[in-house]
Amino acid sequence: MNFLKKLALFSLIIGLLIGALQFYTSNQLVHTHIWWLFGFMVLVTALTFYVSKLGVSYDTDNFQLYYFGSMGFRMILSIALIFIYVFMFSENELQFVLNFFVLYFLFTGFEIYSLLANFAPQLKKQKEV
Repeated sequence: MNFLKKLALFSLIIGLLIGALQFYTSNQLVHTHIWWLFGFMVLVTALTFYVSKLGVSYDTDNFQLYYFGSMGFRMILSIALIFIYVFMFSENELQFVLNFFVLYFLFTGFEIYSLLANFAPQLKKQKEV
């Protein structure tokens, strides 16, 4: 199964969990802008995976460079999003940040797992040759 299908399945599961939390707890645990955060994380995860995949296709020896570059880009975008929200809106800032970091760590863990599953065999073959 390719990365986009796995991302769609993972996103569906996370989306169902968010929907269930929102249904049962209203806005006590889940911020009102959670769906914007969710879309942001799906988009950024797809983008960083694409950059890493592109880097591996060009130069397998420098996989770490492309991966850490894409993770740095993800971190900068994430910090910018949090600062924009905190300075522009004044409602439930702590809840927003906590929801954001839960999604951030879930999607980062998924991306790391996917990268290891997809590129570890390729990198291992490259080292053996």
